Amino acid sequence: MSVAVAEPIRPAGPIRRLMRRKLAVLGLVVIALVLGAALAAPWLVAYAPEEQMFDGLTLEGAPMPPSAAFIFGTDLLGRDLFSRIVYGARTSLIIGVVANGLSLLIGTAVGLLAGYFKGWIGAVLMRFTDLMMAFPALLLAICLAAIFQPSLWIVAMVIALVNWVQTARVIYTETSSLATRDFIAAERTLGASTGRILWHHILPHLLPTIIVWGTLGISTTVLLEATLSFLGVGVQPPMPSWGNIIFENQTYFQSAPWLVFIPGAAIILLALAFNLVGDALRDVLDPTQRGRG
Repeated sequence: MSVAVAEPIRPAGPIRRLMRRKLAVLGLVVIALVLGAALAAPWLVAYAPEEQMFDGLTLEGAPMPPSAAFIFGTDLLGRDLFSRIVYGARTSLIIGVVANGLSLLIGTAVGLLAGYFKGWIGAVLMRFTDLMMAFPALLLAICLAAIFQPSLWIVAMVIALVNWVQTARVIYTETSSLATRDFIAAERTLGASTGRILWHHILPHLLPTIIVWGTLGISTTVLLEATLSFLGVGVQPPMPSWGNIIFENQTYFQSAPWLVFIPGAAIILLALAFNLVGDALRDVLDPTQRGRG
Protein backbone atom coordinates (compact mmCIF):
# COMPACT_ATOMS: atom_id res chain seq x y z
CA MET A 1 0.00 0.00 0.00
CA SER A 2 1.61 3.24 -1.15
CA VAL A 3 1.65 6.25 1.08
CA ALA A 4 1.21 9.62 -0.53
CA VAL A 5 3.88 12.07 0.44
CA ALA A 6 2.78 15.64 0.62
CA GLU A 7 4.91 18.00 -1.38
CA PRO A 8 6.39 20.89 0.55
CA ILE A 9 4.62 24.20 0.05
CA ARG A 10 6.85 26.44 -1.98
CA PRO A 11 6.69 30.16 -1.26
CA ALA A 12 5.23 32.21 -4.07
CA GLY A 13 7.69 34.04 -6.29
CA PRO A 14 7.98 37.84 -6.19
CA ILE A 15 5.90 38.30 -9.36
CA ARG A 16 3.05 36.17 -7.98
CA ARG A 17 3.13 38.02 -4.67
CA LEU A 18 3.10 41.32 -6.54
CA MET A 19 0.11 40.22 -8.63
CA ARG A 20 -1.81 39.35 -5.46
CA ARG A 21 -1.81 42.99 -4.42
CA LYS A 22 -4.80 44.66 -6.02
CA LEU A 23 -3.50 48.20 -5.63
CA ALA A 24 -0.19 47.23 -7.24
CA VAL A 25 -2.03 45.63 -10.16
CA LEU A 26 -4.13 48.79 -10.51
CA GLY A 27 -0.94 50.85 -10.59
CA LEU A 28 0.58 48.57 -13.23
CA VAL A 29 -2.57 48.91 -15.37
CA VAL A 30 -2.43 52.71 -15.18
CA ILE A 31 1.29 52.72 -16.06
CA ALA A 32 0.68 50.33 -18.96
CA LEU A 33 -2.15 52.49 -20.31
CA VAL A 34 -0.09 55.69 -20.12
CA LEU A 35 2.94 53.98 -21.65
CA GLY A 36 0.83 52.45 -24.42
CA ALA A 37 -0.79 55.79 -25.20
CA ALA A 38 2.61 57.52 -25.28
CA LEU A 39 4.09 54.93 -27.64
CA ALA A 40 1.03 54.88 -29.90
CA ALA A 41 0.59 58.67 -29.91
CA PRO A 42 1.07 59.17 -33.69
CA TRP A 43 -1.66 56.61 -34.42
CA LEU A 44 -3.88 57.35 -31.43
CA VAL A 45 -4.51 61.07 -31.89
CA ALA A 46 -6.28 62.75 -34.78
CA TYR A 47 -4.42 66.06 -34.60
CA ALA A 48 -0.84 67.16 -34.08
CA PRO A 49 -0.33 68.58 -30.58
CA GLU A 50 0.76 71.99 -31.90
CA GLU A 51 -1.94 72.23 -34.62
CA GLN A 52 -4.35 75.14 -34.17
CA MET A 53 -7.76 74.30 -35.64
CA PHE A 54 -10.04 76.95 -37.19
CA ASP A 55 -12.98 75.28 -35.47
CA GLY A 56 -11.05 74.85 -32.22
CA LEU A 57 -12.46 77.99 -30.62
CA THR A 58 -15.96 79.30 -30.08
CA LEU A 59 -17.24 82.39 -31.87
CA GLU A 60 -16.21 84.38 -28.81
CA GLY A 61 -12.66 82.98 -29.01
CA ALA A 62 -13.02 80.69 -25.99
CA PRO A 63 -11.82 77.06 -25.79
CA MET A 64 -14.23 74.38 -26.99
CA PRO A 65 -15.67 72.05 -24.33
CA PRO A 66 -15.29 68.25 -24.62
CA SER A 67 -17.28 66.88 -27.54
CA ALA A 68 -17.27 64.10 -30.13
CA ALA A 69 -14.84 66.07 -32.29
CA PHE A 70 -12.54 66.98 -29.38
CA ILE A 71 -12.67 64.37 -26.61
CA PHE A 72 -11.03 66.59 -23.99
CA GLY A 73 -11.97 69.88 -25.62
CA THR A 74 -9.48 72.45 -26.92
CA ASP A 75 -7.11 74.87 -25.24
CA LEU A 76 -6.81 78.66 -25.43
CA LEU A 77 -5.15 78.45 -28.87
CA GLY A 78 -7.64 75.99 -30.36
CA ARG A 79 -5.36 72.96 -30.07
CA ASP A 80 -6.77 69.53 -29.29
CA LEU A 81 -6.25 68.91 -25.57
CA PHE A 82 -6.37 65.12 -25.95
CA SER A 83 -3.43 65.23 -28.38
CA ARG A 84 -1.44 67.43 -26.01
CA ILE A 85 -2.20 65.19 -23.03
CA VAL A 86 -1.08 62.07 -24.93
CA TYR A 87 2.12 63.68 -26.19
CA GLY A 88 2.64 65.17 -22.73
CA ALA A 89 2.70 61.61 -21.39
CA ARG A 90 5.77 61.04 -23.55
CA THR A 91 7.47 64.02 -21.93
CA SER A 92 6.67 62.83 -18.40
CA LEU A 93 7.79 59.26 -19.04
CA ILE A 94 11.00 60.21 -20.87
CA ILE A 95 12.05 62.64 -18.14
CA GLY A 96 10.88 60.23 -15.44
CA VAL A 97 12.97 57.35 -16.76
CA VAL A 98 16.04 59.35 -17.84
CA ALA A 99 16.23 61.65 -14.81
CA ASN A 100 15.49 58.89 -12.34
CA GLY A 101 17.99 56.58 -14.02
CA LEU A 102 20.71 59.23 -13.76
CA SER A 103 19.87 60.00 -10.12
CA LEU A 104 19.92 56.27 -9.29
CA LEU A 105 23.30 55.90 -10.99
CA ILE A 106 24.80 58.88 -9.13
CA GLY A 107 23.24 58.01 -5.78
CA THR A 108 24.20 54.34 -5.99
CA ALA A 109 27.80 55.15 -6.94
CA VAL A 110 28.21 57.71 -4.14
CA GLY A 111 26.56 55.54 -1.49
CA LEU A 112 28.39 52.40 -2.57
CA LEU A 113 31.85 53.98 -2.51
CA ALA A 114 31.23 55.91 0.71
CA GLY A 115 29.81 52.87 2.52
CA TYR A 116 32.54 50.49 1.45
CA PHE A 117 35.69 52.59 1.79
CA LYS A 118 34.66 54.68 4.82
CA GLY A 119 37.62 56.81 6.03
CA TRP A 120 38.24 60.13 4.33
CA ILE A 121 36.62 58.98 1.07
CA GLY A 122 33.36 58.15 2.81
CA ALA A 123 33.52 61.32 4.90
CA VAL A 124 34.03 63.59 1.87
CA LEU A 125 31.29 61.91 -0.17
CA MET A 126 28.72 61.91 2.64
CA ARG A 127 29.45 65.49 3.72
CA PHE A 128 28.91 66.53 0.11
CA THR A 129 25.65 64.58 0.17
CA ASP A 130 24.62 66.34 3.38
CA LEU A 131 25.46 69.68 1.76
CA MET A 132 23.22 68.88 -1.22
CA MET A 133 20.42 67.80 1.13
CA ALA A 134 20.61 71.18 2.89
CA PHE A 135 19.32 72.93 -0.25
CA PRO A 136 15.56 72.72 -0.94
CA ALA A 137 15.26 70.45 -3.96
CA LEU A 138 12.69 72.59 -5.76
CA LEU A 139 14.61 75.82 -5.21
CA LEU A 140 17.87 74.23 -6.38
CA ALA A 141 16.12 72.78 -9.45
CA ILE A 142 14.66 76.19 -10.31
CA CYS A 143 18.10 77.83 -10.01
CA LEU A 144 19.78 75.19 -12.19
CA ALA A 145 16.99 75.28 -14.77
CA ALA A 146 17.21 79.07 -14.91
CA ILE A 147 20.98 78.94 -15.50
CA PHE A 148 20.76 76.46 -18.36
CA GLN A 149 18.52 76.83 -21.41
CA PRO A 150 15.46 74.72 -20.49
CA SER A 151 14.87 71.73 -22.77
CA LEU A 152 13.76 68.13 -22.39
CA TRP A 153 17.25 66.79 -21.66
CA ILE A 154 18.37 69.75 -19.57
CA VAL A 155 15.30 69.36 -17.35
CA ALA A 156 16.07 65.63 -16.97
CA MET A 157 19.68 66.44 -16.00
CA VAL A 158 18.60 69.11 -13.51
CA ILE A 159 16.12 66.78 -11.81
CA ALA A 160 18.77 64.04 -11.62
CA LEU A 161 21.23 66.45 -9.96
CA VAL A 162 18.80 67.28 -7.15
CA ASN A 163 17.23 63.84 -6.65
CA TRP A 164 20.21 61.53 -6.05
CA VAL A 165 20.89 62.42 -2.41
CA GLN A 166 18.15 60.28 -0.83
CA THR A 167 19.28 57.25 -2.81
CA ALA A 168 22.89 57.86 -1.74
CA ARG A 169 21.94 57.91 1.96
CA VAL A 170 19.99 54.64 1.72
CA ILE A 171 22.68 52.86 -0.32
CA TYR A 172 25.37 54.14 2.07
CA THR A 173 23.57 52.67 5.08
CA GLU A 174 23.06 49.27 3.46
CA THR A 175 26.59 49.12 2.03
CA SER A 176 28.09 49.99 5.43
CA SER A 177 26.20 47.06 6.94
CA LEU A 178 27.15 44.64 4.14
CA ALA A 179 30.83 45.63 4.24
CA THR A 180 31.14 44.26 7.79
CA ARG A 181 29.56 40.89 7.00
CA ASP A 182 31.60 37.67 7.26
CA PHE A 183 31.29 36.73 3.58
CA ILE A 184 32.87 40.04 2.57
CA ALA A 185 35.72 39.49 5.04
CA ALA A 186 36.19 36.00 3.57
CA GLU A 187 36.40 37.44 0.05
CA ARG A 188 39.07 39.89 1.16
CA THR A 189 41.02 37.06 2.81
CA LEU A 190 40.89 35.07 -0.45
CA GLY A 191 42.40 38.04 -2.27
CA ALA A 192 39.32 39.25 -4.16
CA SER A 193 39.78 42.68 -5.68
CA THR A 194 37.73 45.67 -4.56
CA GLY A 195 35.96 45.81 -7.90
CA ARG A 196 34.95 42.16 -7.69
CA ILE A 197 33.64 42.55 -4.14
CA LEU A 198 31.60 45.64 -5.05
CA TRP A 199 30.28 44.29 -8.36
CA HIS A 200 29.70 40.62 -7.58
CA HIS A 201 28.93 40.56 -3.86
CA ILE A 202 27.64 43.88 -2.55
CA LEU A 203 25.77 45.30 -5.56
CA PRO A 204 23.56 42.19 -6.05
CA HIS A 205 22.39 42.54 -2.44
CA LEU A 206 21.46 46.16 -3.15
CA LEU A 207 19.35 45.41 -6.25
CA PRO A 208 16.02 45.10 -4.39
CA THR A 209 16.58 48.50 -2.78
CA ILE A 210 17.63 50.04 -6.11
CA ILE A 211 14.54 48.63 -7.85
CA VAL A 212 12.20 49.97 -5.17
CA TRP A 213 13.81 53.41 -5.09
CA GLY A 214 13.86 53.48 -8.87
CA THR A 215 10.11 52.88 -9.03
CA LEU A 216 9.22 55.31 -6.26
CA GLY A 217 11.60 57.91 -7.68
CA ILE A 218 9.73 58.12 -10.99
CA SER A 219 6.66 59.50 -9.22
CA THR A 220 8.80 62.19 -7.57
CA THR A 221 10.40 62.99 -10.92
CA VAL A 222 7.02 63.29 -12.67
CA LEU A 223 5.79 65.71 -9.99
CA LEU A 224 9.00 67.76 -10.05
CA GLU A 225 8.98 68.00 -13.86
CA ALA A 226 5.35 69.14 -13.82
CA THR A 227 6.18 71.74 -11.16
CA LEU A 228 9.15 73.12 -13.10
CA SER A 229 7.12 73.26 -16.32
CA PHE A 230 4.27 75.02 -14.51
CA LEU A 231 6.72 77.60 -13.15
CA GLY A 232 8.09 78.21 -16.65
CA VAL A 233 11.58 76.78 -16.09
CA GLY A 234 10.85 73.26 -17.30
CA VAL A 235 9.89 71.92 -20.72
CA GLN A 236 9.09 74.89 -22.94
CA PRO A 237 6.08 75.31 -25.25
CA PRO A 238 5.14 74.34 -27.88
CA MET A 239 6.41 70.93 -26.64
CA PRO A 240 3.51 69.63 -24.54
CA SER A 241 4.05 68.85 -20.89
CA TRP A 242 1.31 68.31 -18.35
CA GLY A 243 2.80 71.07 -16.22
CA ASN A 244 2.98 73.71 -18.96
CA ILE A 245 -0.52 72.76 -20.17
CA ILE A 246 -1.84 73.79 -16.74
CA PHE A 247 0.32 76.94 -16.80
CA GLU A 248 -0.91 78.01 -20.24
CA ASN A 249 -4.58 77.49 -19.42
CA GLN A 250 -4.77 78.58 -15.78
CA THR A 251 -6.59 81.81 -16.70
CA TYR A 252 -9.50 79.65 -17.92
CA PHE A 253 -9.78 77.79 -14.62
CA GLN A 254 -13.35 78.97 -14.00
CA SER A 255 -14.74 79.16 -17.54
CA ALA A 256 -13.00 76.01 -18.90
CA PRO A 257 -11.99 73.93 -15.84
CA TRP A 258 -11.24 70.82 -17.93
CA LEU A 259 -8.08 72.52 -19.18
CA VAL A 260 -6.66 72.34 -15.65
CA PHE A 261 -8.41 69.31 -14.17
CA ILE A 262 -7.54 66.84 -16.94
CA PRO A 263 -3.73 67.38 -16.98
CA GLY A 264 -3.79 67.67 -13.18
CA ALA A 265 -5.59 64.34 -12.92
CA ALA A 266 -3.08 62.78 -15.32
CA ILE A 267 -0.16 63.92 -13.14
CA ILE A 268 -1.79 62.60 -9.96
CA LEU A 269 -2.77 59.25 -11.50
CA LEU A 270 0.67 58.53 -12.94
CA ALA A 271 2.51 59.54 -9.76
CA LEU A 272 0.07 57.52 -7.64
CA ALA A 273 0.47 54.48 -9.89
CA PHE A 274 4.26 54.44 -9.51
CA ASN A 275 3.90 54.93 -5.75
CA LEU A 276 1.51 51.97 -5.47
CA VAL A 277 3.83 49.72 -7.44
CA GLY A 278 6.88 50.93 -5.53
CA ASP A 279 5.25 50.32 -2.15
CA ALA A 280 4.23 46.81 -3.23
CA LEU A 281 7.73 46.07 -4.53
CA ARG A 282 9.21 47.20 -1.22
CA ASP A 283 7.02 44.70 0.64
CA VAL A 284 7.59 41.90 -1.88
CA LEU A 285 11.36 42.29 -2.10
CA ASP A 286 11.89 42.89 1.62
CA PRO A 287 13.15 39.60 3.11
CA THR A 288 11.18 40.23 6.32
CA GLN A 289 7.96 40.20 4.30
CA ARG A 290 8.53 36.94 2.45
CA GLY A 291 5.94 34.29 3.02
CA ARG A 292 3.32 36.84 4.08
CA GLY A 293 1.88 37.49 0.62
